[in-house]
Amino acid sequence: MSDDIALARAASHAAAEFTDSVRSKLADLVAPDGKLDAKLAEREQHLLHGFAWMATISAAIDAAANWAGRAHDAGAFGETDELVLSIGIGEYCAQLASGVVMSQNETVRPCDFGLDEEAREFACDDAVSQFITLRNTAEKRAALARRLAEGERPFEGTGDGMLDMVRDQFRTFAANRIAPYAHRWHLEDALIPSELVQEMANLGVFGVCISEEYGGLGLGKLAMCLVSEELSRGWICAGSLGTRSEIAGELIGENGTDEQKARYLPKIADGSILPTAVFTEPDTGSDLASVRTRASRAPDGVWLIEGAKTWITHAARADLMTILCRTDPGTPGYGGLSMLLAEKSRGTEECPFPDDGIAGDEIEVLGYRGMKEYSLGFDRFAVDSDGLLGGEEGQGFKQLMRTFEGARIQTAARAIGVGWNAFDLGLRYAAQRTQFGKPLLAFPRVSDKLAMMACELVMVRELTYSAARHKDRGERCDIEAGMAKLLAARVAWANADNALQIHGGNGYALEYQISRVLCDARILNIFEGAGEIQAHVIGRGLMALR
Repeated sequence: MSDDIALARAASHAAAEFTDSVRSKLADLVAPDGKLDAKLAEREQHLLHGFAWMATISAAIDAAANWAGRAHDAGAFGETDELVLSIGIGEYCAQLASGVVMSQNETVRPCDFGLDEEAREFACDDAVSQFITLRNTAEKRAALARRLAEGERPFEGTGDGMLDMVRDQFRTFAANRIAPYAHRWHLEDALIPSELVQEMANLGVFGVCISEEYGGLGLGKLAMCLVSEELSRGWICAGSLGTRSEIAGELIGENGTDEQKARYLPKIADGSILPTAVFTEPDTGSDLASVRTRASRAPDGVWLIEGAKTWITHAARADLMTILCRTDPGTPGYGGLSMLLAEKSRGTEECPFPDDGIAGDEIEVLGYRGMKEYSLGFDRFAVDSDGLLGGEEGQGFKQLMRTFEGARIQTAARAIGVGWNAFDLGLRYAAQRTQFGKPLLAFPRVSDKLAMMACELVMVRELTYSAARHKDRGERCDIEAGMAKLLAARVAWANADNALQIHGGNGYALEYQISRVLCDARILNIFEGAGEIQAHVIGRGLMALR
């Protein structure tokens, strides 16, 4: 087994070298003077984003090799793990050598960079060629599918017994308290029941990363990944409920005054305050520099907010809004933005927004329904005079940017949970449904799908955990977090789509759970940075590291 791991590391090294050659070619086009030119980067967007995707695939190969090494060191690297490693790295190496899919009709190929010969050399590398031609075979994919159907699963140990217990606890909770009811809640377009929210609060969901000093668990981002993944495996909305607390907790914990931390963090941690993030506006989307919502001081020092926000999740039932707004209209762009901590009354179904100065309209959505989405209008909505985050104006954008690493890592974890949910449903149906006298699982196109679902989930899971470990060590991980989110969203959607395909016509029926999972998976490539924005940020960041 150690030979497998050595070969995987050699393939990872070759993939990194090939990706570096792509970076060099791209630099000639977008950084001719040694510094990235924004206009050239936009003109060559296909190549810049393609490079981001290729670098992400390369990073996932490296994460898989490291995962196998940890499994081997733990004495747990078995035949199922060897199959996952072989198939996953074989597939991703083949994609690097021939073409990486960025969307259903966009593929980036080595020839786009003029690297046909380098791609052939990469594919002919001894380790790479073994993975492509000998290890990702129909026989191995069928063998992996059989093992998965028998209940075997790839190694998932974190190396920390306490964290493994956290995973087990939340897996059991999600299986017993969320999964059996999620589809009914989805079809009824119902909010997550308040009693379930309280159960999650009792388990510490909302204070995973909040310091113990303020009543949280203080466990860090890797623990947050495990919790988010397992809750989302039950239903994405359960996993996402903690996202708002994660964002608010990090914003306040990293930037708040001592008084703000003492006032809000304990209540966020115990679930008595449910926050919501109020950043996006109808005409700005990802262009946060163009935020127009205004906040001005009244004579008594109270902040008065005027403007419109949209795609605000869980807004009616939230008690605290973190609002990005413009407090200095004379300073254009990011410099005039501040973050306000705005308390509000928790709404009810009959009266979702009872406070003066705020109104909301629900946005009906395909999936991701358990918290509901709203467009909000503010008309001189009052915020306490001490509601300015950190007590300093003009810092809102910087404060928000510092939370994006954690938010994207957590979104990747949610996507992994959704991907496992799709895999579970697809595997169960393939094992139970018979056609032409045998189970669907016996057909190669079905077993191929299931094998690749599991392999990709392991690879992106380990990429996500790697980003979380960097974050927990206090290291910069914006690029790695972005890669995890980018790839995890693609994997979740691919898994949901393939699992529905395995269901055939039944998958298109609302009564089958996979129809919900497909709708839920689709949002992952949009929120917390749409795939195109994410690829642009990754590409620019990697070019800046030259």
